[in-house]
Order: sequence, then C-alpha cells, then structure tokens
Amino acid sequence: MQRILKKILIIINRNAGTNRQKRLDDFILQHFPDSTFHVETVYLAYLGHGHDLARDAVTRGFDIVVAVGGDGSINEIARGLVGSNTALAIIPLGSGNGLARALKIPLNVNKAMELIATGRSRLMDVGFANEHLFLSNAGIGFDARVAEEFRHTKHRGLYGYASQVIKSFRNYRYLPYHINIDGKQLSEPAFLLTIANSNQFGFEFKLASEATVFDGQFDLCLVRPINFWQLAPLSFHSLRGNLQKTSYMQHYTGRSVTIHSEQLECLQVDGDAVPLTCGQQVTFRLEPASLQVIVAE
Repeated sequence: MQRILKKILIIINRNAGTNRQKRLDDFILQHFPDSTFHVETVYLAYLGHGHDLARDAVTRGFDIVVAVGGDGSINEIARGLVGSNTALAIIPLGSGNGLARALKIPLNVNKAMELIATGRSRLMDVGFANEHLFLSNAGIGFDARVAEEFRHTKHRGLYGYASQVIKSFRNYRYLPYHINIDGKQLSEPAFLLTIANSNQFGFEFKLASEATVFDGQFDLCLVRPINFWQLAPLSFHSLRGNLQKTSYMQHYTGRSVTIHSEQLECLQVDGDAVPLTCGQQVTFRLEPASLQVIVAE
C-alpha cells in the first residue's frame, strides 16, 4: 500500500533576505524527508503571485503552504488560503515580523522549519478593512501615514522605520473620527487609530498586549493627539506592552467597526499602505476561525 505523503508548498520572497539559499535548501532536506513529505518550492514573481500560488495549492490538495518572507508576503499568501483546509506556515524573514512574533514562531529559520514539521494547525481569526485582508492589524491614523511614506523609501528595518516616523510626525494632521463599534458611537480626534487582531505591529511594539488572533474579537486602540516629546514615552510603553494601561490610549473590543472622517487619506493593513476604495469610510469586519495556521504544540 502506497504511503500518503504530507504535501508542502514553500513560497519564497527573494526580496526578504533569502540570499542564504543553500542553507534554506539544507534545512528543507533536514526537516522534510522524502519518506514523509512531498515538497515543492516556488518564488514570488509579481504582485499578487502569492495569492495565485496559494489558491492553486488549495486546488491541488496541499496540506501546508509556507510563506517565507515578511508580513506583506504572508498577507498576500494568506489571502489565497482563507476558508480552506490548507494551513499557513511562516518562516519570518521580514523586518518587523509582527504576526510571527505574536504567534511565537521562531525568527531562526532552522527552528521555524522544525516547528512546521512538528507543530499543529489551529484556526485563527482574520480581519478585512473594506475588501483588504489583514492578519495582525489595520489602521487609518499615523501608522497609515507612515506606511504610505515608508513604501517610497529604500531604507528598511527598524532604523528606517523609526526615521520615517520622525519625518512623518512633523507634518501630521490630527483628524476627527466618527466611530461605530458594534453599534456604540464615538467621536474622537486621534494620533493612532488601529484595529488590532494580534498584539503588535512588529519589532515587539505592542498596542493591545492581550489581543490574540484566537479570541473572536478586535481590539480597537485609540491614542489621543500627542506632541513630539511624547513619542519617546509612548514608544517605551509600547515596547513594554503596557500602553493600554496608560492615559495615552483608549481601548475597546468588538467584532464590527466602522470609521468615518471627511479628511481620511490613508489606510494600512499589516504594515502596507493600500488604497481607500470607499471614500472617507472604512468598515472593519472579523471572520473568526477562518484561517488554519501552524503553531507550536
């Protein structure tokens, strides 16, 4: 009787630090032996390719699709897996690695491979900001402005991001927002207005430290307008994971959020700027337990 092998598709973003190809190949041979796994490796070739490859993997009956890259690549690949029985696995090679950190996936490639071979799949929640999928967070405040500006810079990593934060802060205008959270109405100006599905942006910067992709709800994080000298203590509390306990932030939970502002300009999902397609309004909806993801036993 022929043994049924577990089918794994590995999708690699060449731009996310995968120049260590020989080591990656060695780890694949080490953790996914031919006697147990059928493994195919492909590379992203164009914008949206990850989604197309993932959808094809579902059709072909793959058990696991491995995203090798950063949060942007992971988001693109996950779009093709939502609602299917094919699990997403992550080898984090981005800058912030927000989702991987939230899921406690090792940042070491060898250990991440070992987790894929030995871990289990678990259903996680996903969110949509209008039609845009997000796994970790989406925002329309200062984080969205930084994402919009950051996509035009060649300086990546934490230093590049921090430089863009300071640069963007100088000309940032605080907007008034009209917010509906599961029918509850709010009207507030804000510096940050972020819908969190997981507990962080990346780099261990946390808004709602208790947020989790397994709880069936969003965490809405509203940071009121601040001055330049408050950026440092705000960042300090975010790194420590206690920002929601300070006077800087208002914290709410819910499953459906609509936000309107007549001056709305930017939207980010999982750290990437995306177009505003519904005028000056964004509707955030939750799809609970709709994506299989590989996590530790």
